Amino acid sequence: MTYVVTDACIRCKYMDCVEVCPVDCFYEGENMLVINPSECIDCGVCEPECPAEAILPDTESGLEKWLELNATFSAQWPNVTRSRGAPADADEHKGEEGKYDKYFSPEPGQGD
Repeated sequence: MTYVVTDACIRCKYMDCVEVCPVDCFYEGENMLVINPSECIDCGVCEPECPAEAILPDTESGLEKWLELNATFSAQWPNVTRSRGAPADADEHKGEEGKYDKYFSPEPGQGD
């Protein structure tokens, strides 16, 4: 089992989860984070830290798309181990529906 980041992270990217991860398995895109499923040790400490509730265990149904997206982009985006401030408009996008289709970007973030 692993944890995955879903579209609830898009345009929010709070990064609280990054600081608590004991194995540094988060990777940063332009407007969201992903978890490398091969590196995740299933400790679960990141899940309650996410204000957007974007991190879920892959055992929940319907997360296959997100597991694949996390695996794909964690191989392309830079590793991030330190939290930075959330985007200025993060709270405006928290809980918004359909964020993947509206805003997803395959571009990498800055990482550490």
